[in-house]
Amino acid sequence: MKILIAPILLLLALPVLAADCPKDQPQTEAALLELEQNWARALGRHDADTVACMVAEEFEDAEVNGSLHTRSQMLAHIPQRKPGSNHLTAMRAHVEGSFAFVRGLNEVLDPSGKIVARVRFTDIFTYRDGRWQALAGHETLLGEASR
Repeated sequence: MKILIAPILLLLALPVLAADCPKDQPQTEAALLELEQNWARALGRHDADTVACMVAEEFEDAEVNGSLHTRSQMLAHIPQRKPGSNHLTAMRAHVEGSFAFVRGLNEVLDPSGKIVARVRFTDIFTYRDGRWQALAGHETLLGEASR
């Protein structure tokens, strides 16, 4: 009996956990730009729960080294990220119905504020369940000549 109680309690808690995700986000470019900034801040705090609300179940990410990561792999890595922050600039969003993309530049900063990497990113979104959810991300590391 005890074995059945834990899975049942977990299933009952899932709607409560999902309720923390934003609802009724505007389908605007401004909302997407705000989401990207919130995503960057959540990564700096190692806050995988906040990021989980921003990425769809089928999310995939192509990292700067070419490796592909699923949503669960990406979320599992967040607590192990190096200390630092992300400074997003040159962002542009484009909305086409329930789909959108955001392209920008991420200056990855170490704890002292020194830029340790510059990464061009593109994130693809769908509007689902009253909020924007990232379907895919792609990052390109910019070399010294691009600085």
